[in-house]
Amino acid sequence: MEEGKAGGTWLGISTRGKLGALTNYLQPRQEPDARGRGELVSHFLTSDMDSLSYLKKVSTEGHLYNGFNLIAADLSTAKGDVVCYYGNRGEPEPIVLTPGTYGLSNALLETPWKKLCFGKQLFTEAVERSESLPKDILVTQLLEVLNNEEAQLPDPAIEDQGQEYIQPILSKYAAVCVRSATYGTRNWRPCICLRSVVPYAQGLCVHLLNAEVWNLGSLRPLLAQDCGF
Repeated sequence: MEEGKAGGTWLGISTRGKLGALTNYLQPRQEPDARGRGELVSHFLTSDMDSLSYLKKVSTEGHLYNGFNLIAADLSTAKGDVVCYYGNRGEPEPIVLTPGTYGLSNALLETPWKKLCFGKQLFTEAVERSESLPKDILVTQLLEVLNNEEAQLPDPAIEDQGQEYIQPILSKYAAVCVRSATYGTRNWRPCICLRSVVPYAQGLCVHLLNAEVWNLGSLRPLLAQDCGF
């Protein structure tokens, strides 16, 4: 944790159906005096602003942060799910996402890095099989997608964006799951949202797990029951 930047998070969901997710934008050098990006998610979850209004506010302050991508969503509202995106290294205004499958890594939304395209393919295949799978098997298959370590090289787009910073870990960074002692976070908590298109999920069902990225076998349920909205 960076000094003075505690209290934030990269992924969160509230009991009111507000979901926030953040990725850092790969850049060779960080501005040490920039504001902590983790506050962007926690502020959304505790605010009364809807997702689009919140991202419009964030877009006026985007220059105060190092590069980031932010997803803000209002789930199970009277209008259905409203999912919005803003990246401070891209367009100046946030957008409302239409239904579909999107990929987001450490570049702008839908930047066709090879590992992102590969991960989308694996995810889509798992979803297409979901109707014939029990929940625990589907969850396992989705976690296998997150833990895929096959390097998708060569990828000039990653090298151009990351420059000298990424070269020492390129062979690891070019995989869906990046395992490196000098990159990312060791502890992570997957949050899997199952929609009603899956037979056993009525409305929105959030399945939380506790996991160490180094050992898939350590996965265990975080809560006795899933959270529903």
